Formats: sequence, structure tokens, C-alpha cells
Amino acid sequence: RTIIEVNRANPATVVVSGDLTDAGYREEFEQAAEYIDRIECESIMVIPGNHDSRNVGYVHFERLFGERYSCIDFQDAVMVGVDSSEPDLNDGRVGREHYGFIRDCFARADERLKIFVIHHHLIPIPGTGRERNIIFDAGDVLELLDEVGTDLVLSGHKHVPYSWKLENMFIVNAGTASTTRLRGNTRPCYNIIEIEDG
Repeated sequence: RTIIEVNRANPATVVVSGDLTDAGYREEFEQAAEYIDRIECESIMVIPGNHDSRNVGYVHFERLFGERYSCIDFQDAVMVGVDSSEPDLNDGRVGREHYGFIRDCFARADERLKIFVIHHHLIPIPGTGRERNIIFDAGDVLELLDEVGTDLVLSGHKHVPYSWKLENMFIVNAGTASTTRLRGNTRPCYNIIEIEDG
């Protein structure tokens, strides 16, 4: 149903912010790839989540979806996606070694919208447990994103839809459209983001 609705919406891009699998096994990735292949959109950004990096799953991710760090240029935006997962751990981090990649991608954006995609939370999301669910280097990443003028951050991880506005940056967390592992009264869902006049 979600794929049908997304295809009817005819989006400029589709973002899948991680956890395509439960345990990172090849069969799970292949099934996820079959679903994603049914999305009719030329621009799809897929990044891995903590579940996808279990059992050396990042090998299957790269085979089926490509690089775990990517940048997509649009007429009106630049979107940067990074892998915040750690093998066999629920915790995440971006890592100082990737800050240059993020800075370089956004440097070519000029006045275009800057969109950052990450699996783990940069700030706590209500109803998701203790603050340990944010990435280890959240403070440094937030400083970097503010420094480069990021407009929008998209994330997933805890299956709870929520949005914050921090400085001039919107931080939007996705729920989940593909599992019944839901918290509280949250229902299966996905976000539709419309951008007008900058």
C-alpha cells in the first residue's frame, strides 16, 4: 500500500532512512531491494540502519544499494546521506573522518536547500527511551550542520514520527511504514515533505 501511495504522489525523491532488515541477512536485503525496486522514482536515497549492520550486513547493503555515504544534487537542493551504524551495535556515530565529506558536499550547494539524512537521532525523540539513543558525536555533528547551513535533517531509528526546529534547521524523524513494531499509539506511517519558495 505504501509503495502504491508513494508512486501516486510522484515524488522528486524518496528517502529510506535505514533498518531495511531485522538482522542484516542476505535474504532480508534481497526482499527489501525487491520492494524498493517497485518505487517509481528516479532519485532514491537509501542508507543503512543499525539492524542492517548486524551480521556483516553492510556487505549486502553495498552490493544491492551502493555506497553507504552519498550525495544527490537537485536543481533546488543538495541531499547528503551518511551511515551512522556500527557493526552489531544499536548505538551509532558519524565519525570525525566523515565530516569533510559532509562539508564538501554541502559546499557546492550555494543557495540551494541543504538536506542531511542519517539513521540515528541527533536529538532525543519523545517516547523513545533514554537519551542514549542519539549518536555518540551528536554535538559535533549538530555544530557541523549548523556551520554549513543545513536546512533539513531526516532520520529514523526508533519508529516514532516527530519534528523539532533547532535554530534554522528542521529535524524530522520518520515512523515506519513496514513493521508492526510500534511504540504506544503510533501507527504505521511515512513522511511527505513539501518544499516551496525555499
